[in-house]
Amino acid sequence: MTNPYPTLFSAPDDQVLRLAAAVRMLVLDVDGVMTDGTVWYGEHGEALKGFNILDGLGIRLLLREGIEVAILSARDSPSLRRRAQDLGITRLSLGAGDKLTAWEGLLNEAGLNAGESAYAGDDLIDLPVLRKAGLAVTVANGHPLVAAECHWRTARPGGSGAVREICELLLAARGRLEAVFGGYLDG
Repeated sequence: MTNPYPTLFSAPDDQVLRLAAAVRMLVLDVDGVMTDGTVWYGEHGEALKGFNILDGLGIRLLLREGIEVAILSARDSPSLRRRAQDLGITRLSLGAGDKLTAWEGLLNEAGLNAGESAYAGDDLIDLPVLRKAGLAVTVANGHPLVAAECHWRTARPGGSGAVREICELLLAARGRLEAVFGGYLDG
């Protein structure tokens, strides 16, 4: 299949585009999706994380286009809360031991059903949510058992622009990718 969206790294099939077109909220795992999974500890024991700037613009573009973004993580840290604040993400479920229950809570808060959500996860703890989400996505370096349960896999690994790929997929499925890019290319 020729990629009808040459800006996307991984060509989506028709089913993925159909599922992505219904998405009204992207829910992101953090470690391994928004980051490369590495956790650094500062001299006082604080957890530090590195985030990719490409992902940040993708998230802002989604929010500008009316697609909500939420963060769901089994961990909580000041650096993660700061990143969410910087990006304008207000729906957070951090320190969630039961990701499925936490995800359902995020959907209920937003007044959405499972089919209107995309979830991006990379490891076994994400499987319960991935199995229920309308669009299940993993990153290039996601665990093979996770990839087997997902509708789509990014070409880039977590923490290296994978979230940006997901954002562009959602915009492409709505027919908005070229218009969003045009705002940058035409000016």
